[in-house]
Amino acid sequence: MFSALLLTLFPSLGNNINTNLFGVIRDISGEGEADTNIVLINITEEDIENFGGWPLKRSYYALLIKTLSEFNPGSIGLEVFLSNKSSSQSVYNSLLIEEIKKSRRVVLSSILNNISMENGEISTDSVTRPFLADTVHFNTGHISYLDLDGYYIPMKVRSGKSYEYSFSAELAGVEKFPDTSDPLSKVNVNIDWKKYKSYSVIDFFKMITDKPEAEKTINGKIIIIGVTDPLIAKSVTGTLKNYLPGSAFHAIALDNLLNKNFINTRYKNLSAYLFLILILSIMLPVRWEIYYRYAALLLLAAVSSVLLYSSFNIELSYAYFLVPVILIAIYDSASIIIRDRSLLESVLDEKAILTRALESKESQLSKLQTELELSEDSPPSEFLKKIDMLKTEIENLKTSQDDEEKFEEIETAQNFEGMVFISRAMQEVVSVIERIAPKDATVLILGESGSGKELVARAIHNLSGRREKEFVAVNCAALSESLLESELFGHVRGAFTNAVSDKKGLFEVADKGTIFLDEIGETSEQFQAKLLRILQSGDYQKVGSSESRRVDVRVITATNKDLLKLTEEKRFREDLYYRLNVISLNVPSLRERPEDVEILAHHFAKAEDEELNFSRSAMKQIVEHEWKGNVRELESAVKRASIFAKTDGRNIIQINDLPEELRKHDKNALESLILDSLRQKQFSHSSINETAQELGNISRTIVSENFRGLFFKNYYLSDFDFKKAVAGITGDNAGEHAFEKVASKGQTYLTNIKKDLDKISEDSFEVIKKKFSSKYKNLPQRYHIYLDGIIRHLMANDLD
Repeated sequence: MFSALLLTLFPSLGNNINTNLFGVIRDISGEGEADTNIVLINITEEDIENFGGWPLKRSYYALLIKTLSEFNPGSIGLEVFLSNKSSSQSVYNSLLIEEIKKSRRVVLSSILNNISMENGEISTDSVTRPFLADTVHFNTGHISYLDLDGYYIPMKVRSGKSYEYSFSAELAGVEKFPDTSDPLSKVNVNIDWKKYKSYSVIDFFKMITDKPEAEKTINGKIIIIGVTDPLIAKSVTGTLKNYLPGSAFHAIALDNLLNKNFINTRYKNLSAYLFLILILSIMLPVRWEIYYRYAALLLLAAVSSVLLYSSFNIELSYAYFLVPVILIAIYDSASIIIRDRSLLESVLDEKAILTRALESKESQLSKLQTELELSEDSPPSEFLKKIDMLKTEIENLKTSQDDEEKFEEIETAQNFEGMVFISRAMQEVVSVIERIAPKDATVLILGESGSGKELVARAIHNLSGRREKEFVAVNCAALSESLLESELFGHVRGAFTNAVSDKKGLFEVADKGTIFLDEIGETSEQFQAKLLRILQSGDYQKVGSSESRRVDVRVITATNKDLLKLTEEKRFREDLYYRLNVISLNVPSLRERPEDVEILAHHFAKAEDEELNFSRSAMKQIVEHEWKGNVRELESAVKRASIFAKTDGRNIIQINDLPEELRKHDKNALESLILDSLRQKQFSHSSINETAQELGNISRTIVSENFRGLFFKNYYLSDFDFKKAVAGITGDNAGEHAFEKVASKGQTYLTNIKKDLDKISEDSFEVIKKKFSSKYKNLPQRYHIYLDGIIRHLMANDLD
């Protein structure tokens, strides 16, 4: 509505937008074809100079008309307006009049004065005709046009009791021009006027010396005579050429008329409404990012506009599309900025609350400790218990404060072929890799699962002379013996069931390159014998074939087992062990390189999102954790945490985003403080106010909204079991009265949601969520996901 009002109040804005966009659409659609029935005779700068300057003598026009008429043209249009200002021309007037009479094909140009429209009809105060028409009746057509949001030609204009047709209509033949045409025709200036067959006056007189050529050029054609000297000719701006002389403009108008190629503006008003309806699709509840919706909408509008113009010459009201889209985009952008700022403010508010709560708890602890020091009697156990509880709460609050602060990375890590480290242990591994990589010796990589053995193998390959060839990695433990043999050596058709064709083995794929056999200690003795053979000679046989083949492959193996012990137990071939163990390389576990944990965590976080970081508390938990799964476990934990952080609209990974086994401090401090305080007060009527005061006189709304969020969280996590959710909040030691209080509150929350749902006749969650914005307004962000789940649940099921 605002867009429509804006364009109505400022029509020039819409006209400018339409003109510019329509010009772009015409450029995209390309040039139109010039009608071969139109011929231009251009009075050029050179002609004017050769014929004695401007204005030309009327005798030249007479000669042109006489000569053209001899070759039987369809009509001759003299676009030059012949005024009576120069008395020196009068001597040739009778000659020109005589030739026009003889020709009977000539249309002279006239000019309209004060054009107006009334009741759908164009009228003019008067018509200025050439001086010749004052004494003798000749055919005239006006060369006037209107420059609005393009160039419009009034095709039929009332002047008193008679009509004056346009120059192009007279040339085409008024009898061919339908009275039902639009009173104003918008010229489709999409033709390069220089593509019309044209001659300068001098060139024309040279051309007619060749009679057959002249007959072919002029017979039956419409001839327009006009000035093209830019210092004299009136010009308009064309789409494809900057300079468009008046005669060429009227030639294009004539072309439009002959080929019904005027721009169709009948649908502009309708298109304005259609565009506004189309724009409403941005608000539809589809699961697209808003930017994708805009892209799809712009693409649809652009393609439709180009197709409608190129196929049917239809022009739309583009301003009624572009202006609303721009305004909505500005609104959406502002909303996103405001929303992000609100999220930031809510985080800052919570940080402030935690600070005030910490100050309050420290003040309480200080008073109790002072009382303890001044007391001469032994303190009661309840007194000491309260001091211990306050110390625990203060410690949790400090941890939560650190959970809001970004951890600043200090050390600069090295990245060697994908291995990120700062530790001396890994630097030694890298030094060994650099020394052994250029050699072709087999390498046995030792290390625990997840320590990065495959990365080491790839680094050896990438630094070797085989780096341009394939690197093939195989996990031997993941394949059965028969499948492993088939995968590594290949098989021939018919070797076993389902072997319907020959198959290349991975050794053959890795020829001239490197093959990495992980978990080599898990292979059978039979396979080890075949592997020994290929290591000794490079020879192998495909499964089901007796033909020997040869490959040149560097073999790198890895294991997390003690191969020497396995050889002593006769579970691994001793000769193969020594073949594989030409060079051994031990990859340290993450426990042996604790200084790398921090920089690896940052590396994995940045791989997920460049803006992602850790809170100080979260990084502390990560560094202190014993990573039994090594680097792989760390990477998995960071990926999980990044998903939870981004889902919650944060770019800081906090403690609650980490896997449960990493969370020593597994509660949100504010949530924990509020819940513990309410439990102590048995959820009494005054418990909300008392808790707010206890936490440093914070807002009562903060306490009540956290309590509401706690109910939503417990109800969702208990799989919508109401009693279980209430019990989760009240705790094990709560009385019946506390249970009833919490149940009453929870029932009220759910009933309010259900009542509002009943008022909305919508099936889309996204639409409903927007209408439920007030329910999300003060609710802390961390609880929004639970409210989402409850609304979806209630949409699908009736409330019990």
